[in-house]
Amino acid sequence: MFTFYIARRYLFARKRHHTTGIIAAISVAGVALATAAMVVTLSVFNGFRDLVASLFTAFDPQLRVSLVEGTAIAADDSSLVALGRHPMVAAVTPVLQDQALVVVHDQQWAVTIKGVGDNFLEQNGLESILYGDGHAVLHADVLDYGIMGIRLAASMGLGTSYEGGLPVYAPRRGERVNMANPMSSFRRDELYSPGVVFAVGQQNYDATTIVTSLRFAQHLFDREGQVSAVEVRLHDGVGTRSGRRELQRMLGSRFRVSDRYEQQEDTFRIMQVEKFIAYLFLSFILLVASFNIIGSLSMLMIEKRDDCSTLRSMGATRQQVERIFHIEGWLISGLGAAIGLVLGAGLCLLQQHTGLVALGHSEGAFIVDAYPVSLHGTDLAAVFATVVVVGIVAVSLPVRHMVRSLDYDNSQPHTQPS
Repeated sequence: MFTFYIARRYLFARKRHHTTGIIAAISVAGVALATAAMVVTLSVFNGFRDLVASLFTAFDPQLRVSLVEGTAIAADDSSLVALGRHPMVAAVTPVLQDQALVVVHDQQWAVTIKGVGDNFLEQNGLESILYGDGHAVLHADVLDYGIMGIRLAASMGLGTSYEGGLPVYAPRRGERVNMANPMSSFRRDELYSPGVVFAVGQQNYDATTIVTSLRFAQHLFDREGQVSAVEVRLHDGVGTRSGRRELQRMLGSRFRVSDRYEQQEDTFRIMQVEKFIAYLFLSFILLVASFNIIGSLSMLMIEKRDDCSTLRSMGATRQQVERIFHIEGWLISGLGAAIGLVLGAGLCLLQQHTGLVALGHSEGAFIVDAYPVSLHGTDLAAVFATVVVVGIVAVSLPVRHMVRSLDYDNSQPHTQPS
């Protein structure tokens, strides 16, 4: 304990030379600023991740069940039937989704046809994002309706409704394209306008997708009695994580049960990789900032050279003297980390409540007006652990070398330890 007491006294006591105190203060400030930068940067990445998650829409089901291998499964598969009867499940919507070709005014458009069961409109709340004077319907008697994204309709030069049938083409399964008559290699069907379009607010839906009936998609893609996935809504009060785990256990390894984050896996993986790279760069900056601690300890050892000789004369071992300066370096790192964590957390909370740093000069130009931040306890713990580890690595070997380079055995004590 006496090594900690002496190290603490050396850190906070008034220094004989002002330069030593100034260098120590600079070391603490350097570690604190690097720590605060890590907290703020990681929190901004968290904020953008949470922002993307908040944009989940009616097109992102609570859970999605699909095959691990293969593209289609029988709609009456026993596993899917059992899924619909599970006590955790409130609703099950069969889906068949694939790529198709739409021809409008002699121009071709690649689209995503999403055929859904009749309960899709009620279970997914699509009515809240519909625009137009018509009604949200998928089929009536022999007619099938297509509700398209608002950007797709605009790019085709259509409004919220269109006259006549919309020609939709899909390649025939298992057939090679007939170069003499390419259109003979495609199945053709028509969709009619229900007088409404949807606006999700995401490019990958609004500019590419047409929602229609399941029977239309099965006929167009020659998948009678088959689906590509099943969208699941759990009962209120059932957690998504626990529900996903239970349904995955029930369905087995043949199926993949994905929550909303896993359905957008590529987006979130990229964000996670970017966050990790930023963390590595900031850790390197923190390591550079920690080198200031070595300069501070060097000045302190020179100033306390006689004190160290006195301690050696009183029976302190060289390892104990080394430990004093090790602890001194760790205290500087710890103090800088504590100040940096408080500073970084304070800046994040200030941004959350006031929107101090804006994304642009024009209000409403972006989804949010200010940089989103989200403070996570796990990030604070990771940053603190990083600062501690970097401090130990940056201090241990240099201190050992500097202490051993001092000739304690030949030094004569002149002063008492201060």
